[in-house]
Amino acid sequence: MTINVKSFYTKTYRSNTGFTLLEIMVAISIIAIVLVTVYRMHAQTISMNVISRFNTVAPVLAKQILTQNETKTLDELADDSGDFGKEFTDYKWQVSVKEVESEALGEIAKDLKQIEVTVSLNEDEDVYTLRSYRFFR
Repeated sequence: MTINVKSFYTKTYRSNTGFTLLEIMVAISIIAIVLVTVYRMHAQTISMNVISRFNTVAPVLAKQILTQNETKTLDELADDSGDFGKEFTDYKWQVSVKEVESEALGEIAKDLKQIEVTVSLNEDEDVYTLRSYRFFR
C-alpha cells in the first residue's frame, strides 16, 4: 500500500478555513449598528450634561443678580440686562421691575415691587426665571 504524500498532506493539513464575503458583511453590519447606538448614547449623555449644568448654575447666577438688586433703593431699581463675563460667556441675565396691582393689598400695593430675574443660555435656548417681591417703605 502506497501513500500518496502529496494528497495526504493537502487533505489533512489544508482545509478551507476563512470567512466568506457574506460572513464579513454581516459582521461589519453588526459592528456598525453597535457603533451607531454607542454614538447616540454618547450624544444624549452630552446633551443631558449640558442641561444638568444649566439647571445647577442658572439658579445660583439668578440669586447673585437678585441679591445685587435687593441692596438698591427704589430710585435705583430699574430694568437692566447684561452678561456674566468670561467665566459664563454664554449666559445672559435680564432684570425687570414691575408694579404690583392687587385689590386685596389696597394702598400698600404701591410700595410693593415685583423683581424678576431671567438667566438664559445661548440666546434663550434654556431659560431660568426667579421672581421676588420687595416692599419699599
